[in-house]
Amino acid sequence: MGAHLLVLLFLSLAAFSQARSSITSTSPKPQIFTTKTNQSDATARKCSYTLTIKTSCSSPKYTRDKVSIAFGDSYGFEVHAPRIDNPSARIFESCSTDTFKINGPCIYEVCYLNLKRVGSDGWKPESVKVYGPNRPAITFKYNKFLPNGVWFGFNHCRKRSL
Repeated sequence: MGAHLLVLLFLSLAAFSQARSSITSTSPKPQIFTTKTNQSDATARKCSYTLTIKTSCSSPKYTRDKVSIAFGDSYGFEVHAPRIDNPSARIFESCSTDTFKINGPCIYEVCYLNLKRVGSDGWKPESVKVYGPNRPAITFKYNKFLPNGVWFGFNHCRKRSL
C-alpha cells in the first residue's frame, strides 16, 4: 500500500512538472524577469524613443509580415509596440532604413531588444538602433532571418532591483 501511494505521488508530481514546463515554454513572449516594478514609481512616466531599423539587402524585396518590438532595461521596465509594420507604406523593404517614434515608460539603459515577425514573407533585419532620452544610443545587430511567430533578440542585462 505504501509503495503504491509513493508511485502515485511520483506520477502526480511528474505530470504537474510536465504541465508547468509546457505552459512556460509556450509563452508568447519571454519574461525577462519574474518581478515587475510597481507602475506608480516615478520612473514609470512616459518617454519618447526613436528607433532606426535597417533591413538587410538579402531580405525579401518587401514583407507583409506583422512585426512587433519590445525593449527594456535590467530593472524590468519595458517598451512594447505590438505592430510597427505597415505594408501599404513600404516599410521593411530590402536595403532600406525605417525610423519609428515609440512612446512608452521611461527606462534606464536599454539592455535587451526582441523582435517578433508573424507571416509567410520572411524578413531579415540588419540592425536596430534605439535612441532614448538622456541615454546613449544602442545598436543591436541582427543580420539573421527572424523565425516566424516567436520573440527573437538579445539580452545583455544584468538583473538588478530598485
